[in-house]
Amino acid sequence: MNDSSWGAPPQAGYWGPSDRGPAQGAAPAGPAYDAHHAQQTRPMPIVPDVPEHGGDQDDDRGTARPGGPLPYRDQNPSAQPYAAVPQNPEPMPDPSQPAPSQPPKKSAGRDLGAAIGVGVGLGVVIIASLFVVKAVFVGVIAVAVVVGLWELTSRLEERKGIRAPLVPLAVGGAAMVVAGYARGAEGAWVAMALTALAVLVWRMTEPPEGYLKDVTAGLFAAFYVPFLATFVAMMLMADDGAWRVLVFLILTVVSDTGAYAVGWRFGRKKLAPRISPGKTREGLLGAVAFAMAAGALCTQFLIDDGTWWQGLLIGLAVAVSATLGDLGESMIKRDLGIKDMGTLLPGHGGIMDRLDSLLPTAPVVWLLFVIFVGSG
Repeated sequence: MNDSSWGAPPQAGYWGPSDRGPAQGAAPAGPAYDAHHAQQTRPMPIVPDVPEHGGDQDDDRGTARPGGPLPYRDQNPSAQPYAAVPQNPEPMPDPSQPAPSQPPKKSAGRDLGAAIGVGVGLGVVIIASLFVVKAVFVGVIAVAVVVGLWELTSRLEERKGIRAPLVPLAVGGAAMVVAGYARGAEGAWVAMALTALAVLVWRMTEPPEGYLKDVTAGLFAAFYVPFLATFVAMMLMADDGAWRVLVFLILTVVSDTGAYAVGWRFGRKKLAPRISPGKTREGLLGAVAFAMAAGALCTQFLIDDGTWWQGLLIGLAVAVSATLGDLGESMIKRDLGIKDMGTLLPGHGGIMDRLDSLLPTAPVVWLLFVIFVGSG
């Protein structure tokens, strides 16, 4: 015990001696005692008048008795000369309870092994059909369109009770892709108009309840999936059409990969938290940087009469359109209350989860190629 805690003549703020007598174990009070021990004691530090915890209010550390003797530290367990003891100490861990879980590590959010394997497989099929026989690649586009329409209409019926006619959509969608490849934009527009008419007529064979929402959803599906995909087939019509399509696919995939990699590693500021909480502004910058770099290289070396600065502009446009397309489908999925459109592609979701950024990007790339290097 530090001798500074021993008694000294009361100073302002102390609870001095009283007629109740000295505390048990205390030295005798009085002038004689003070004179005898004056040289052996040191002044006690001044204690504030108002206690640190609660003043005169009662608490779980006991209350002061006005006028009583100064208590010794070894007599009053509540006196804490060196460090305050917490009023509510942390409870000892219960060995019967499971240990608290550690904060989860930052995860990529998908099965990367499956995603890479499926992506490589799709890439092999696309490239093989693209450079061997163009008509086969048109068939690949048509199959993807039909499967995408099936996924979209199925989710609409499951989640919203909207029955968009699948048969006229599937037949008209495939015809739209073929017409776009054979007859260009004119053929695509004619096929789109006939598909819309078929949807209106097909739905008339059922009761009128819900007719308007069903045909509206059908027209939206016809435009969103097959009509936008038709621009890929129209790119294929050019002499270097296979290379244009390849550049389109490369830039879209690179944009998506750049956004994913940079956003996962450095993403802090949300891009559109109400639509897609996982997307960040840093990811968008990564998409722009990756797509512009890839666009400059691909346009310079793979496109007839293409230059690097045109590739920079195409890459920028691809990054923006691909991001908007991804956000657009995220909006649809949020409205439907689902995470993926399907489960056909492990690590990716459904076909529509892969077409979300490709579909709105196709008309943008087709138009920029026509402006920069022509349609032939």
